Amino acid sequence: MKTQSKRYKESVKLVEKDKAYQLKEAIAILKKMPAPKFDGSVDLHFALNVDSKKSDQMVRGTVSLPHGTGKTVRVAVFCKGEHERIAKESGADVVGGNELIDKVTAGFLDFDCAIATPDIMKDLSKLGKLLGPRGLMPSPKTGTVTNDIAKAISDVKKGKVEFRVDKQGGIHLGVGKISFTPEKIFENASCVIDALNEAKPASVKGKFVKSSYISVSMNPGLKLII
Repeated sequence: MKTQSKRYKESVKLVEKDKAYQLKEAIAILKKMPAPKFDGSVDLHFALNVDSKKSDQMVRGTVSLPHGTGKTVRVAVFCKGEHERIAKESGADVVGGNELIDKVTAGFLDFDCAIATPDIMKDLSKLGKLLGPRGLMPSPKTGTVTNDIAKAISDVKKGKVEFRVDKQGGIHLGVGKISFTPEKIFENASCVIDALNEAKPASVKGKFVKSSYISVSMNPGLKLII
């Protein structure tokens, strides 16, 4: 059995068992918790009333965080010809066509987001089973399959993130760093909550979000009222 650290035990004392908190109150408590020796990630966790096996209940979308995630996002762009020059000039970290596809097939996955032009998607489809489970497969629905790759790269670098329900009906998404001001964390988190509610499938009846929590790295989570 894993032993809880002294820091974690001190954090637990700040959380009332079984209480659900308003978002601002929960963030204030997170800021009071003893911090680890690194800038912890603030994350939102949702349990949804959906059956992810049903195509009409697949919850997926994007949201632009006004203050970014606080992380350096590594962007890979799959493209050819003139688009390669544009991608490099626009700040992409990895750029290439079929040679990049081969590199990823061989195990290269040193990127956080993938963007592709429509003309390469036929070739890129072979990576579906590799990139899909990792949430890295480009999709027109999330704006990551586009000819306007300069804008797509800019959006991602500035804080546009994707959310997607997992097989257990959950969504987990970072909304900043604990070093952010409470106001910035609140604004980022609020944007995610709004975007998630807007993504509610029409086929879902009753309560959409069964439960939600906010947490910071290596500390206990707090249940939210949303």
